[in-house]
Amino acid sequence: MSDPEVTLDNVAQILAHDNKVKLAGLDVDGILRGKLVSKKKFLSIVKDGFGFCSVIFGWDMHDRTYFKELAISNKQNGYRDLLAVPDLRSFRRIPWEDNVPFFLVSFFDPETRAPISACPRGLLKTAVAKLEKHGYKAMAGAEYEFYQFRAPQSAYSNERNSSTTASFLKNNPVEALPPLTEGMFGYSITRPVHNQEYYYGIFDACEKFRCDLEGWHTESGPGVFEASSRYVVKSLGSKYGITPAFMAKPREGLPGNSGHMHVSIVSDTGKNLFARDTPDPSPPYPELAYLSDLGRHFLAGLLTGLPDIMPLFAPTINSYKRLVENFWAPVTVSWGLEHRAASIRLISPPTSSAKATRFEVRVPGADANPHFALAAIIAVGWRGVEKKLEIPVPPLGKGEETGSASDQGARLARNLKDATELFMRPGSVAREVFGDEFVDHFGGTREHEVRLWQEAVTDW
Repeated sequence: MSDPEVTLDNVAQILAHDNKVKLAGLDVDGILRGKLVSKKKFLSIVKDGFGFCSVIFGWDMHDRTYFKELAISNKQNGYRDLLAVPDLRSFRRIPWEDNVPFFLVSFFDPETRAPISACPRGLLKTAVAKLEKHGYKAMAGAEYEFYQFRAPQSAYSNERNSSTTASFLKNNPVEALPPLTEGMFGYSITRPVHNQEYYYGIFDACEKFRCDLEGWHTESGPGVFEASSRYVVKSLGSKYGITPAFMAKPREGLPGNSGHMHVSIVSDTGKNLFARDTPDPSPPYPELAYLSDLGRHFLAGLLTGLPDIMPLFAPTINSYKRLVENFWAPVTVSWGLEHRAASIRLISPPTSSAKATRFEVRVPGADANPHFALAAIIAVGWRGVEKKLEIPVPPLGKGEETGSASDQGARLARNLKDATELFMRPGSVAREVFGDEFVDHFGGTREHEVRLWQEAVTDW
């Protein structure tokens, strides 16, 4: 049974039998930051919002403040409070936490009440708003691959104890972590049965949490699965002594973890606007015969903007360990019809139905913040529509090996430092579509990541 629609008028009634509410917003790394409040407190702030310390935009994922003072949260402004406003449309009950009510929040400036530029939900809303002015909507889906490691039985004493599992993970090298399943076996029907309670538990919990999985299967790699919800998997994994790893490249010599994003645009009546009603008899390339003019301009925007938005797709040092040649990861500005080696995979007739016409952006890894990744796709794609850009490169040849560099399109950044410099440079496409405030802030957080890496002494 689905949860009812929540409004200011009925929220007290819906929470009548509850005594607490969980609230959370997203930081730039896509991590949920929140708190548990009493129902009384929640009802008092549900309309106008409440103060939430801005430091979540002033520190990294390990709660270390950025070395560079950034405008949103810093010592000079005293790490001031932001205004956090609950989104009533996001209402869920958390099935693995006794059905406690849960709401997402968005962050706003307490003085101007303008959206905080670095708020992932706000950035995505801003990007989508440009489409909505024309009566269009964006449709999107995310595919996440992730490794799963299980602590040895002795590490948690035959009990589902997340604290002892965490201790084992902390005190042992990555190479010592045993995968949930051994060997390479994508799309296995039998392997999930060995962890049946966990495997079906994830699927059922996602349905109850109204974050349904369309597919949930093994991928090629030891303990690698593919699904769509990081929050649910991380929350339930600890109960079974299982640690899901959403790093882009957890282990050398094996494929990395992708976070492919599927996007299309539809009209207010639900018509797919990337699909062409009748095939074009003389398209620029045969692969584009069934793609509408709007879709072609959107593709041109994606390809033209791709090099400048890489930090939003590949935000960590580790991200670029995945983006290397010959590991089923795209490394160039490239596209192709049903081409899984290309950065942008066009899905359209004649190999699929017209209503399923869409782009699969294959560059993001599983470590990407999905709100930022989708905002970037929509923003640069729509820039192509507004400017009526032409597709800058021909399609990737079918015979080219997966991930091979091509003279058809530029090589994407090889590391976070180079990607961040392109992202932050004057006149970048990122600055054009997102504005200086966001680029300076998020770019500053990536410079922090690069600096920590440069100062680290590793086992290499």
